[in-house]
Amino acid sequence: MITPTSISEAFRLHYGYFPAFISRAPGRVNLIGEHTDYNDGFVLPLALPHSTWIAFTPRTDAVVHLHSLDFNQTESFSLLNVTKSLGWIEYVKGVAWALQQQGYVLKGFDGIVQSDVPIGAGLSSSAAIELASLNAFLTASQLSLAPVQQAQLAQAAERDWVGTNCGIMDQMISAMGQKGRALFLDCRSLDFRYVALPNNAVIVVMDTGTRRALKDSRYNERRAECELTAKHLGKTSLRDVSLADLTHAQLPDTLQRRTRHVVSENHRVLQVATGLLDAVQIGTLLNESHQSLRDDFEVSSQALDSVVGIAQQSNGCFGARMTGAGFAGCAIALVEKGFEKKFIETVGARYSQATSLVPSFFLAEASHGAEVLAV
Repeated sequence: MITPTSISEAFRLHYGYFPAFISRAPGRVNLIGEHTDYNDGFVLPLALPHSTWIAFTPRTDAVVHLHSLDFNQTESFSLLNVTKSLGWIEYVKGVAWALQQQGYVLKGFDGIVQSDVPIGAGLSSSAAIELASLNAFLTASQLSLAPVQQAQLAQAAERDWVGTNCGIMDQMISAMGQKGRALFLDCRSLDFRYVALPNNAVIVVMDTGTRRALKDSRYNERRAECELTAKHLGKTSLRDVSLADLTHAQLPDTLQRRTRHVVSENHRVLQVATGLLDAVQIGTLLNESHQSLRDDFEVSSQALDSVVGIAQQSNGCFGARMTGAGFAGCAIALVEKGFEKKFIETVGARYSQATSLVPSFFLAEASHGAEVLAV
């Protein structure tokens, strides 16, 4: 487990002195509302305790030195000439580029970065490093931005620099998470409110042990299909399509199914976000969400289907579904309190037997969003 003390000590060992600041930004798990954010729809994520940490000391020049403990690799670049390369540093460069595109004058820093957000698991490790980097740049440069603006700039970094045509959800929850609550977000207006989670249930994150690279996956393809369908229907986005519109639409079967997922998923999010449903009702909607993601949006996988199916049949499980962009990574289960230990043991054993893969599990406790700590 990464702590302010451990990341500060790692900085001292690398640079010979203690850092001035520590920037932390969390990953996220999405309770419901998958592939709706870039369609101007609704989502309901929560921030995780798992975070990316950057211990840093501002520099007086425009140079960034950043050592990754996870990759045992040091990268350096000048803010006066930010150019593209490869690897994890591109998320940091992308944030610097996005800030400079808005006219902000940046100072560099010396830093150490470490993360316990699993990479490629659908828990938004990319947003975590973006927000941690952005706050490091803001602090080093004596700048301040509201959390919504931070999220928008981090999204621009991932979309326009890294090349993943993502929505705003991941960056918003990383910037604005609240302890003990999920974030109900309208991805068009960016209106939001916090929603309490069922007090008789816990969210178990089930890591299938499989990974994908989002920018190299079919994620951008799905977004293009959604944009094509919206244009065909004369709508700004699929947010504006109703089930009635879909019934009368003349669409190819693939686009019909893609649209049906987005329209029905938005409806499911709105139902959960009322705060009026119990754990049994929410679990049913999670099951419906997975079926829609599997059959209509086609972003699940054999591993995800396996762990979800096993979870759904296990004692104490209200419902389960894949989470994140899909293709690999993690699923979630809503489990009755008191059953979580036995649930994890049962699902882990059955999943390993069915797939020969080694899963991992943890409880998703809603955490607070990005922050900077003075050392």
